[in-house]
Amino acid sequence: MSNRTRTRALLVLFTIAGAIVVTGVLGLFTSGRPVPAAAPATVTPTVTPQLEGTPELTAATYLRAWEAADWGRMRELTDDPPADFATQHARFEEALAAESLRLTAGQTVMTGEDTAEVPITEARELPGYGPWSYRSTLRLGIRDQTWKVLWAPAVMHPDLAPGGGLRRSSDATGVTAGRLVTQEGRDFPADSDAEAYLERLATAIPEPPGGTPVGWRVEVDNPGEPVERLVEYTPEAPKGTKTTIEWAAQASAARALDGVRNPAAIVAVRPSTGEVLAVADRLGGRKAFEQKYAPGSTFKTVTAAALLNAGMSTETVVDCPASYTIPGGRSIDNYQGEAHGAVALRQAYALSCNTTFARLAVERLTPDVLVGQARAFGFGVPLSTEVGGTCGSLRRPENDDALAEDSFGQGTVEASPLCMALVAAAVQSGEWRPPRLMPSANAAGRPQSVPLPSGVAAGLRTLMNAVTADGTAADAGLPEGVAGKTGTAEDWQGGADHSWFIGYWGDLAFAVFVEHGGTGRDAAVPIAARFLKAL
Repeated sequence: MSNRTRTRALLVLFTIAGAIVVTGVLGLFTSGRPVPAAAPATVTPTVTPQLEGTPELTAATYLRAWEAADWGRMRELTDDPPADFATQHARFEEALAAESLRLTAGQTVMTGEDTAEVPITEARELPGYGPWSYRSTLRLGIRDQTWKVLWAPAVMHPDLAPGGGLRRSSDATGVTAGRLVTQEGRDFPADSDAEAYLERLATAIPEPPGGTPVGWRVEVDNPGEPVERLVEYTPEAPKGTKTTIEWAAQASAARALDGVRNPAAIVAVRPSTGEVLAVADRLGGRKAFEQKYAPGSTFKTVTAAALLNAGMSTETVVDCPASYTIPGGRSIDNYQGEAHGAVALRQAYALSCNTTFARLAVERLTPDVLVGQARAFGFGVPLSTEVGGTCGSLRRPENDDALAEDSFGQGTVEASPLCMALVAAAVQSGEWRPPRLMPSANAAGRPQSVPLPSGVAAGLRTLMNAVTADGTAADAGLPEGVAGKTGTAEDWQGGADHSWFIGYWGDLAFAVFVEHGGTGRDAAVPIAARFLKAL
């Protein structure tokens, strides 16, 4: 064996021996006493915060709170709400004054990992206007692991900007409380000369059910921008309260007075009902109903009724001298000293003979009879026209002079134009009826109707037809079929005579009066002709 070989063998031997020694030493440690195992390493787990709710749930809760006006709950669901959050919402809803509110959420749209939008429809029922709706957007975002509303004024309405709001205003333009209309439901003709009556009448009618409708508007008022109208309600004009006034009659009466220089009035009534069809009053105020004037010869209609009641007929022959002297009293003259001799009562009435009626009153009537006959035609009777009014007055004549003067419409007898229109209406229909301006006038407190004896009514119609056929109103341009009576009344204060013409045409009776107008034929009859022809 060579030296090199011997050396390698020894190295192997030493290596094996070292390994045995190391193994033995390790055996001593493992076999002598137990060696504790190494302690495991401590690991802290990572906790992921849980996200509360969903955008849909937050939106639904918010909208229900909004419908209930629960501003506190809405504020809790909102991220960083402004200090006046509740105030802004309350003012918004107050401006709209909705009767109901319904909020509906649409499909949620995720606009990012932590943001979303929910379209909402805001539907309200607005007073008078009805249903009104629009769409806005509810934006949401995750804040502190919770879905919150990202509020802005545009949530309430998309046109609202920060610092903006709504403002509401009422508007009653074109809506009139107590609005009155004609019997056809039309507004009164322009310049109807009945304004004073309508103003008074409007205060007497009840407020319409539900009150007077008032319009309103809601506008968006944003800082630095023009005010924008958002929604507006304009109520329909009330249908109005109907009166008895007939549109055509009122318009014709008013236009018939155009061009008349003196104060004048026309009153027209329906004989069959007592309804006032027209009142055109240029006397001032409501004088056609309230002011009494000497009726002149138109009052001969009342005296004639008393004479017919006393047994005379329209064909009874009477005398019409130029002058008549009351036994032991004064003299009565005809207009311009006219004398017609022996004529029928019908002709004496048609020619307006003062002397005839003065003598007949003294010889055939008594003061009480004449006063009673006047009362049957409404004289001294309080009228219920809803605007006041008077018919006329006649004091009991103290002697024959007074009885004679009253018989042809002078003396103490006085009458309003309304009163004399009712006299003509009573002749046409055979019954005196109280006047009324409202179709549904309460009968309580109204005077009773007074029928005329049929023979008396027929006789009076004969007399009034004679006036327009061959008397003081003949060939005066009146339509065919008109019957009437002229009157010229002295003014005891020294002014010019007052002019009268009363009559009827079909179921329409009228009185035309012109203050200080002169004779009835010259002043009142032409006005009546214009009025009737325009109907």
